[in-house]
Amino acid sequence: MRTTTLAKMMKMRAKPLSAALALAFALSFASSVLAVVQETPAPQTEQKNRTDQKKAKHDYALIYGTVWDKGDRPVYGVPIKIRRADQKKAKWELMSDHQGEFAQRVPVGKADYIVWADIKVPKGQQKPETKVHIEYDERRDISLHLTR
Repeated sequence: MRTTTLAKMMKMRAKPLSAALALAFALSFASSVLAVVQETPAPQTEQKNRTDQKKAKHDYALIYGTVWDKGDRPVYGVPIKIRRADQKKAKWELMSDHQGEFAQRVPVGKADYIVWADIKVPKGQQKPETKVHIEYDERRDISLHLTR
């Protein structure tokens, strides 16, 4: 009889212990799930960040120009060079097409660009050039007029 009461007592003790373990496991699982939920950004925010990054990667400004001769006719095959105003060397080299036009994508941002026709000029004269200001993802139309 004594053994049966002892066995009953052990069963009674075992139940609260297993219940306590189950409760502890449930709490730790719930806290880990909450931690994961808090660390994971909202799907809309993450998707918006990806969209902004893709958009920023593909944003550009456009310098679109035409080269004209002294008779106001478009000129084909004129070498064009473009550089930032704060730099010395040309970063882009282009050539005007059969309509005398050229286009160059440049990064978005506040900057001044110098565009010039890389042609031979008499000594002491300056090559035809123009200054372009870019601020946003925009298109700037310019023209270069050759005097010779």
